[in-house]
Amino acid sequence: MFTSNPFAELSGFMPPAFMQTYVVIMVVLVVVGTLYDTIHKKSAKYFFKNWQKERASGARRVGGGEVVALAVRTAVVDGLMSGEFCNARRRIAHLLTMYGFLAHFITTAILVFCYPTPATPAPAIWPLIWYIGGLLICVGGYWFWFFIRVDVAAEGNSPFRIVQADLFIISLLASVTLGLIWGYVQVTGNSWANLLFALYMIATTVLFGSIPWSKFSHMFYKPAAALQRRITEADGSRSNLPAPADKPEVFGSARRSPRHY
Repeated sequence: MFTSNPFAELSGFMPPAFMQTYVVIMVVLVVVGTLYDTIHKKSAKYFFKNWQKERASGARRVGGGEVVALAVRTAVVDGLMSGEFCNARRRIAHLLTMYGFLAHFITTAILVFCYPTPATPAPAIWPLIWYIGGLLICVGGYWFWFFIRVDVAAEGNSPFRIVQADLFIISLLASVTLGLIWGYVQVTGNSWANLLFALYMIATTVLFGSIPWSKFSHMFYKPAAALQRRITEADGSRSNLPAPADKPEVFGSARRSPRHY
C-alpha cells in the first residue's frame, strides 16, 4: 500500500499534464514569491549594504579560499545539521521537518513527471520515500507546534493560538497531513478520495502561494545570514559586539542547555 503511487491513480479522471502543470506553477510561485518578498522587505539590499559596511570595519580581509571554507562549514553545520539551534529538541524537530520536506516534495515531482500513470509503474522506493518524508514532517512539525514553540513552551500560550508568522508551519502541516491521508485513501479506493485530494491541493496552494506573507523564504535567507555571521567573526568586524543572541549565556549548571534556542 505504501509502495503504490497515489498520483498515478489520478490519470483515471484527469490527464497527467494537469498535475505536471500544477507542480510547475508551484515552483514558479516559490521563485516569484521569494523575489517579491526580497524586494518588498528590502532584505537583499540591507544584507549587501550591511555586508559591505562590516567588511570596511573588519580588522583583516578574508581571502577567497577562506570564504569558500567558511561557506562549506556553513552549509554543513548550519544547513545540513541545523547547528544554529542550541536546544537539542528544537534541532531534531527542525532536522526531521527539513529532510522530510526535501524527501516528500522531491519525490512528489518524480512521481508526477516520471511515473504519471499505472502504465508506467513507479519503483516501490519512490512512493515509500514520499510517505516517509511526509511522516517525518508530521513528527517534526507537530512536535514543534505543540511542545517546542517559544510562545507555548516559555510564555504559556495555547498551542491553538495562531498568528501570521504561523502561516508557513500550518499550511505545511495541513498540506502534508491531507496528502498522506489522501494517498492512503486513494490507493484503497475510498469514496472520500476526491474530497481529500481537493483539500490537499488547496492546502498546498496556500503553502506555496503565501510566501510573501509567511516564513517560507527563511530557508533561503538563513544560510546567507549564517555565512555573513561567520565571515564577520573571521574578519573581526563583530569583535566589539556582544555575544550573538542565538548563543545565549548559560546560567546555573553548565550541564543544562538553553531551552528555547
